[in-house]
Amino acid sequence: MSDGTLEAAQAALAAEHAAVYGYGVAGGRVASARRAEATSAHQAHRARRDALVRTVRDLGGEPVAADAAYALPFAVPDSAAAVRLAAVLEDRVAYVYSDLVRAADGELRRSAADALREAAVRAVRWRGSGVPFPGLAERARTKTGTGTKTEAGAAH
Repeated sequence: MSDGTLEAAQAALAAEHAAVYGYGVAGGRVASARRAEATSAHQAHRARRDALVRTVRDLGGEPVAADAAYALPFAVPDSAAAVRLAAVLEDRVAYVYSDLVRAADGELRRSAADALREAAVRAVRWRGSGVPFPGLAERARTKTGTGTKTEAGAAH
């Protein structure tokens, strides 16, 4: 595998660390009717994070560590903001997995494509609508210069 694959896997791992943190915040503020959904997403991101730690090691890298805390993109004082945060987290995860899909091949590419699809589906559920090409809409915003560096390591 190329250094590009390792770099993309590290970026995906960093995004998963941020998503796990973000769901800790969102899960504590989301309405009880959606708490099971937040818990399920949190568990899914933890599982993906743990798998990526193994992947990075298999690629010969030292897995990037989680930060102690992450700056959230906006205040999350209530359930509506928690739902928006969950959608943003999923968009950011989809963004980095789109890079891993491009960089990898074989089983890692399939796994990254599955992760991108799962993030896109969760984003639709949280937001109530989707985007035509998950992971690419965020890239288009970045190329126009409207993005800033985020806790997931992706530009938005």
